Amino acid sequence: MLPDPGRAHTPPALPPLGRLVSAAEVAGLTAFLLGPDAGAITGQLLVQCAGASL
Repeated sequence: MLPDPGRAHTPPALPPLGRLVSAAEVAGLTAFLLGPDAGAITGQLLVQCAGASL
């Protein structure tokens, strides 16, 4: 999306949380989902969007 010439000088809008989701936060959720504590989670859609989808 950002390489689009029409958006080249448009900074990404911050979500309601006031910052973008970090790679460490995505890794944390991934580690949880791959671990034993998430064994009962099935068929869910988990979105890490910092509130952008609100």
